Amino acid sequence: MLSADDLQYFLAVARHRRLTSAAAQLGVDHTTVGRRITSLEKSVGQRLFDRTPNGWELTEGGRRLLAPAELVATAVASAEEQLGGRGCTLTGSVRVVCPDGFGAFLLAPALGQLHDAHPELTMELITATPHIANTVQAFDLAVIQHEPSSPRVQSRHLTDYLIRLYATPEYLATHPPLRSAENLRQHVVIWHLEDMLDVPQLRSLHALLPSPVHIQSTNLVAHWQAAAAGVGIAPLPQFIAAQDQRLVPVLPELEFRSTYWLALPREHARLARVRAVERVLDDLVAARHDDLLGRS
Repeated sequence: MLSADDLQYFLAVARHRRLTSAAAQLGVDHTTVGRRITSLEKSVGQRLFDRTPNGWELTEGGRRLLAPAELVATAVASAEEQLGGRGCTLTGSVRVVCPDGFGAFLLAPALGQLHDAHPELTMELITATPHIANTVQAFDLAVIQHEPSSPRVQSRHLTDYLIRLYATPEYLATHPPLRSAENLRQHVVIWHLEDMLDVPQLRSLHALLPSPVHIQSTNLVAHWQAAAAGVGIAPLPQFIAAQDQRLVPVLPELEFRSTYWLALPREHARLARVRAVERVLDDLVAARHDDLLGRS
């Protein structure tokens, strides 16, 4: 007979795909996790995972167990919130996955508000570019740049934001005049790796860039720091570059509007601690509305 404890081990391995990572989450050693999974598979009479070089992959039976396991985990977490706390105190952890620019320049400065209101709540901020898939997700909330289509998450528009080209006055003074987008071919451009470009609107500039683009990075903070050091011209969100007095807009008529979406696994959306963080996200984009959209 299945227990909530069995399903906790199952979900940890499904989420992390490695015994060592699952063990770290559960606070046990990896051999214990392996034994519990083997015992669970014997109990249900079928394999739940395929052991592959890339990690532990769910079998068809494992995928069928996934949704019920998530519901049980949510019910247990909700019961702990209702009965295990002191008054309205929120405890536990909330993991937020978001792009590095959003995490470093928007969310991180707002974490004090959350900590003051809920000092016993642990925030785990992971700056990455999450791709929402039809699998269990190792996050409670995700800020992403594409509207997710997975039925496993509920999503909504969080905020739009503007992207412009920026450089330092010193760089511009020592390089050819920049009168139109066609002149970008004569300049050092700091760009995204083409196969990892998460802002489709920027693809319209691809034909006007130097070939090849010699400086590429997946990290928005690297783009910002390189541009601010006078290396070249970089596309940067308005809410980052406009706060840096070292930078000036280049070709100001060029602007690109992108969107942040908020995604929550459906089984996490009802948890009080997740709702508290969701409210902080809404508050911070409201407070930074003018910065995000380039309005004075």
